[in-house]
Amino acid sequence: MVSLSACQQTPDYNYLTGETMGTSYHISYQLPEDVDEAAIQASIDERLKQINDSMSTYQSDSTISRFNRLNKNTPITIDADFSRVLDVSKIVYEQSGGAFDPTVMPLVETWGFGSTMTVERLQSPPTALEIAQAKALVDFESIIKKDQTVSKTKDGVELDFSAVAKGYGVDVIADVLREDYQIRNYMVEIGGEISTSGVNNQQQPWQIAIDAPIEGSTVSERQTISAIRQPKNTATQMHLATSGNYRNSVIFDGKRYSHTIDPTTGKPIAGGAPSVTVAADSVALADAWATALTAMPYQQALDVAQKQNLAAMFVVLADTDRDSDKKTTKDTDNIGKWQVVQTPAMQALRADKPL
Repeated sequence: MVSLSACQQTPDYNYLTGETMGTSYHISYQLPEDVDEAAIQASIDERLKQINDSMSTYQSDSTISRFNRLNKNTPITIDADFSRVLDVSKIVYEQSGGAFDPTVMPLVETWGFGSTMTVERLQSPPTALEIAQAKALVDFESIIKKDQTVSKTKDGVELDFSAVAKGYGVDVIADVLREDYQIRNYMVEIGGEISTSGVNNQQQPWQIAIDAPIEGSTVSERQTISAIRQPKNTATQMHLATSGNYRNSVIFDGKRYSHTIDPTTGKPIAGGAPSVTVAADSVALADAWATALTAMPYQQALDVAQKQNLAAMFVVLADTDRDSDKKTTKDTDNIGKWQVVQTPAMQALRADKPL
């Protein structure tokens, strides 16, 4: 998980918060002259409502819920938000070798993994037949986008954008600030996914703290293990997402299993990185990639991140076996048993010194 630093408010910086996507959003920004703060919040809330109306699986009348109920070869008109998220999903699906797949929900349901995970399910896992039946419905290739419509070639296939929608929501809020109100100094966060631009209220680059993946930790108990700082060029934006298995994982038969399902195997991940942070060209892209990398065994995830030239930071056990490739760096940042491993692209982005 990530925590926010350097967010104390001064009179020339404003702070907004609200509820969305089953979590909350937090925004810190420098308010321009002659701009009504209430108008900014109204604009943000309206855009977030549009996204939920499009992609919330908790709304029975959303576009995605209506699509999921359709039979095969029945197109439905989609909006621009849905289209962009589908495009991002396809990019990461292809480049990750299927580790990111927004049609994975049948496998998650078969394993009984929701917000919590129990040893009992691993003691009595689904049968090979049950896994095969669920895996047959995990088929992103069956999703067909044409012009402003989307359809599926197989009955029973459903989409779930929960692993990318919060990141996209951050992008949308940042766009509202930049495009509608010409705000250049801001930090936007939804559920740990973050976009920053410019400087904070101390006129310093925004700095985002990375927590040690301590199982069962709370906000008050979090320990910072590293940090990523906004590039000093104030025209540059930073887009970050963190995915972690440590809050929903159990140890069974000597191995730690996460609640994340590998769509390529149909089984929970064992030996994955407890925490992965990705910086990318958009928060949606970072969100999808962080999910993909936690849906792989750690060494495979590290190899993929390097091959795709991703700016990725892994927080792993200090004795975790790693590729000896000199291009991969081990941070001196550590708390007890944890260490930070970063790709060359992340090393280039990061601050010279940790918090």
